[in-house]
Amino acid sequence: MPGQNRQIKVERLGLVDYASTWAYQEQLLAAALAVKTRNRLAAESGVPLEPTPNHLLLCQHPHVYTLGKSGKPEHLLLDETALAAHGATFHRINRGGDITYHGPGQLVGYPILDLDNFFTDIHRYLRVLEEAVILTLAEYGLRAGRIAGLTGVWLDFEEGASNPRKICAMGVKCSRWVTMHGFALNVNPDLSYFGHIVPCGITDKAVTSLQQELGRAVPITEVENRLLPHLANLLQADLIS
Repeated sequence: MPGQNRQIKVERLGLVDYASTWAYQEQLLAAALAVKTRNRLAAESGVPLEPTPNHLLLCQHPHVYTLGKSGKPEHLLLDETALAAHGATFHRINRGGDITYHGPGQLVGYPILDLDNFFTDIHRYLRVLEEAVILTLAEYGLRAGRIAGLTGVWLDFEEGASNPRKICAMGVKCSRWVTMHGFALNVNPDLSYFGHIVPCGITDKAVTSLQQELGRAVPITEVENRLLPHLANLLQADLIS
């Protein structure tokens, strides 16, 4: 494809407010869509195309609950007073999926990718994100996988397993093949905050973290450094900073 770009700019944002990071994602999405519009006009007039940018934001958030387009408000079990008492905020957002929690100690990744640069298949894209996390967890000796019909990454995922538990949630939006939102991998979060929601609308399965499974805290930057090569390999991308 003329103008194809397989470079992904990685930004490690640290602990950042959810609303401002969402706005930043929207800004990057709009910039990519603007390039695609210019390219469509350029193709009609024979002008060379420009590559669309790709970004990956890595961060943590203060305590926040987010509800996707298909989510049910009753899956948040706290009222406004209780939210404030727990130092948490709540946002209705435009990704797919139900309700989830973000907080310190959780690695959140927001890829803003033009899938025209890679492959135009949103289901394959979700499987790539899951696989990058699965391979990362394997480096910690954890056997993770998928449960049919449930997006995300799980431990004890095999059919009939006694204690399936989610370690990574996912929810994305795609506009003209440009993605936003992404994944949330539980590294060292306070898991008690998941007790105030019905996570992803699932009532019969638990939530876990790397810290809970390994019995020790794990540096977020270490997990980032292990995850990034897997993501680059699966997307056949070059990561730049």
